[in-house]
Amino acid sequence: MAVRVGVLGAGFIGRIHALNLRQDPRVEIVGIADAVPQAAGRLAAEVGARPLGSLEALLDAAPDAVYVTTPNTYHVEPVLAALASGAHVFSEKPMATSLEGAWRIRDAASRSRGVYQIGFNRRFAPVYRFARRLIDEGRLAPLAAQLKHNRGELRQPAWTSDPGVTGGYLYETPVHLFDMSRFLLGDVAEIQGWARRSVYAEPDGFVMLLRFRSGVIASLTSVAHASWLFPSERLEIYGEHRAVVTEEMERASFSPGARDAAEVIDCAAMPFEQKWGYAAEDRLFIDAVLGERPPAVTAEDGYRATELVEACARAARTQQRVTLPLPEPQGER
Repeated sequence: MAVRVGVLGAGFIGRIHALNLRQDPRVEIVGIADAVPQAAGRLAAEVGARPLGSLEALLDAAPDAVYVTTPNTYHVEPVLAALASGAHVFSEKPMATSLEGAWRIRDAASRSRGVYQIGFNRRFAPVYRFARRLIDEGRLAPLAAQLKHNRGELRQPAWTSDPGVTGGYLYETPVHLFDMSRFLLGDVAEIQGWARRSVYAEPDGFVMLLRFRSGVIASLTSVAHASWLFPSERLEIYGEHRAVVTEEMERASFSPGARDAAEVIDCAAMPFEQKWGYAAEDRLFIDAVLGERPPAVTAEDGYRATELVEACARAARTQQRVTLPLPEPQGER
């Protein structure tokens, strides 16, 4: 029997997931819901589903699983409602745009009959899987790192400069770096750094220093008014005379020794949905819905990424070192 999936949010990322799901023979897309009827209609026609006008209508279609691909600040209530209905939930990043919201989702997911997975697609991008495999195999023992993720501007699309939609720049772009830092280097023990507001109406440039529980030290830089000069996203992880460097989702290089030839993977020709990890995360979510594996990115992962965003903002605002974990909010069950 096919997994009945509904999609809430018919924008760019909702379309990416819907197109992936349409290719999975285990899935039937039963509805596309969006507050903009034309958007729901276009995507529904493209994937052979019913256009719907609300989450309530989508839940009335009795989906086994719901994808929440709404704007950042509109994740919490739809996720909670879908989990309460008994549906499995895939939510795009960020989990929430406050620690309290993330706490509520984590708590609900722990008590839900359905599985919950957060959409940190970079965990499944080949360049980052390459880096993770080097670490897992013991070929690279991280000692220090540099992480950079810049945007050229916050003008296109226009909503990226509206904190009411994004939750703030940290939740729109740098949240990926925070998740990747945990994915590759483990949990963070403390963070300190600086931010400034230079071009936009919110802090738009961050330089942070992170110390991990493992002892790894790292710098993290993200700027919302950079150019789009390649690579706008880059990670460098250093071991003992060894290093791995990623350049966006396009390529990664590993130097196994000070004078050894580098190993390179080039992903430039791969289809977008594979290169960026979207196809893999959707396949793994359906696996989890069918009980074949646990969710690939958990509610705990989503909570910890939110915690790092909040710690970064607090460190920049107070000019003080922030230790982790942060005190948990006293949410209501």
